Amino acid sequence: MVTLNKIYTRTGDAGTTALASGERVPKHALRIESYGTVDETNSAIGVARLHTAGMGPLDEMLARIQNDLFDLGADHATPDRGEKLDYEPLRIVEAQVTRLEAEIDELNARLEPLRSFVLPAGVPAAAHLHLARTICRRAERLVVALAEKPEERISGPALRYLNRLSDFLFVAARYVNRGADGKGPGDVLWTPGASR
Repeated sequence: MVTLNKIYTRTGDAGTTALASGERVPKHALRIESYGTVDETNSAIGVARLHTAGMGPLDEMLARIQNDLFDLGADHATPDRGEKLDYEPLRIVEAQVTRLEAEIDELNARLEPLRSFVLPAGVPAAAHLHLARTICRRAERLVVALAEKPEERISGPALRYLNRLSDFLFVAARYVNRGADGKGPGDVLWTPGASR
């Protein structure tokens, strides 16, 4: 259980922060950037959820995803350096990826096939989900860059989770534009060269 009874500690005043292992690193370190962007994704989903109440199972899915993103942040805040730790670190597991895939399929089954690219627009929930999707893609790019460093290890499930999450958020945005009852305005389609 986490207990936060004092919010400011002054330990980061010199521009460093602590990983879960206790190791201090610069606040601009790629690992911090990556899990900070995961946190940003989570916050964007929280804003989207202001508009998803009553949209079938979607809001429950988003609530689970927000919890998963805290798991992912804990995963990234505890580097796998190959040493034995005094505790079992929290890691993203394959079952979380599989659940996301099933939820993508569940939502996508209610949608018409795409015949055009869609603009990140539509009803407020869709616009916020598209924003969360683009932040998630940035998080994924940062995590991939981190994983390419020889001294860093990122698990396959953690990478796959972010990749699937951006897909989920895209499908979720389409789902809310369609409406839970299927009578919404639908996707806002891209028209190539429309304003030339």
